[in-house]
This record gives sequence, C-alpha cells and structure tokens, in this order.
Amino acid sequence: MKLSDIATIATNLQDADFWLVRRGSLKTCGKPSTTFNKEHIGIKVINTDLMHPRYLYYCFEDLHSRGVWEPLATGTLSLVNIRVSDVRQIELSPM
Repeated sequence: MKLSDIATIATNLQDADFWLVRRGSLKTCGKPSTTFNKEHIGIKVINTDLMHPRYLYYCFEDLHSRGVWEPLATGTLSLVNIRVSDVRQIELSPM
C-alpha cells in the first residue's frame, strides 16, 4: 500500500495532520513537523482505520532518521528539495 492510498499529500495543506520539510539541506529535507508552513508538504490521513496519524508521524520520523530522503533530494547547491510525487510513492504496511 502506498501513502497516497490512505492520505492526501500536497503543499499548502493547512488542515494536514503533519508536514514534511520540502526545501532545505540534505539533513533537513523530509523532516516531519507539527507546525504549518505553506512551503512544506502536508499529509492528511483520510483512512484512519488503516493508519493512525500520530503513528504515521513517528514512521516519518524514522524514515528521516534513516536518511531515506537524501538520495531522493534534488538540487545542485546546498539547497535541495523533495517532490510531492516522491512522498506519494512511499510504501506502507498497516499497523
């Protein structure tokens, strides 16, 4: 199951459950946050029967700590970004 099967993923998503840093350094891209920023990628869980939003937040903390976003980050300088399409393709398994 892909993240896009259970959640809405978009930038400037004010009512999201949490957000991922979209632009920054290799170390900050993909870091989850509970603070809205219109530039961040918002994730709003639409099927809470399959995945609780708080659990998903911790899953994304784990992905970030393992450096999953670093190979997906694009850019040529110290400022890189991740794409919404990359986030939509993340594979999940139900809890």
